Amino acid sequence: MKSLTKLGMKQRTYAEQKALWGFVYVLPWLLGFVFFFFIPLLSSLRYSFSTIKANAEGITITFSGWKNYVEALTVNATFNRILTEAIVNMVVNVPLIVIFSLFLAVLLNQKFFGRSVARSIFFLPVILASGIIMTLESTSLIQAVNEQNAGSGGVMNALGSFELAKMMLQAGVSETIVNYLTGAVDRIYQIVSQSGVQILIFLAGIQTISPQLYEASKIEGATGYEAFWKITFPMVSPLILVNMIYTIIDSFSRNALTDLIRDTGFVKFNFGLSSAMAWIYFLAIAVILLISSYFISKKVFYHE
Repeated sequence: MKSLTKLGMKQRTYAEQKALWGFVYVLPWLLGFVFFFFIPLLSSLRYSFSTIKANAEGITITFSGWKNYVEALTVNATFNRILTEAIVNMVVNVPLIVIFSLFLAVLLNQKFFGRSVARSIFFLPVILASGIIMTLESTSLIQAVNEQNAGSGGVMNALGSFELAKMMLQAGVSETIVNYLTGAVDRIYQIVSQSGVQILIFLAGIQTISPQLYEASKIEGATGYEAFWKITFPMVSPLILVNMIYTIIDSFSRNALTDLIRDTGFVKFNFGLSSAMAWIYFLAIAVILLISSYFISKKVFYHE
């Protein structure tokens, strides 16, 4: 240590060590972003302001200004509708997924027989939603589910939602809340299939909470309900922000609008219009993330 001091190298503080190791862990992603993502991003921005034509001599790129953006927002018959539907679905599904994930994580953190199997079952949709399996699921499985919903399964779901709505309305619950909850029941497959990663993150965060806090609360006479709202919920509030951001991005990464953007570029070969749609979509996601992060970060409790 003395030799290092003589050479002019001072010992780093704990904060400096955390910053250094944080940069080391982020470095692989940073290199991948610079070399494999940043250049295509600039090319896409250039294409969105250009008219691209292919001929015998190659690809001709002509600057056209805001033409592609105007066409996407005013001329294209489906872009605005699909973009609105994607935003509405995100607003509806994200709170449901985050609340459902937190609820399941609290339950899966309890000690019971077969806990590991139960955790695997709820994480299984994450594996099924990747690669070739996702393609198979989106064609055969979803088609089979839709056929079942069109038959007796759809009738049973409708009856179940009707009875639930009737019961809550009789209890004096607002009609808006009733419609929201019954809609959640109808989308239960989508909510469960998109909650695997969030459950895992919440579960990891809950397991880092010191058991002494719960023991002290029991000594003070706190109930399980009070322990959740006074201990568990504040301690995992940073993870609520993380899961909210992840869920928003995940909901925007696979929907009808991404299919429209891909088909416009690689089926109709209109790369200028496709790039303009992608940048409008990107800006919409960025605005939603900024607004959501701003309001939720005010309620986050950080424990050192």
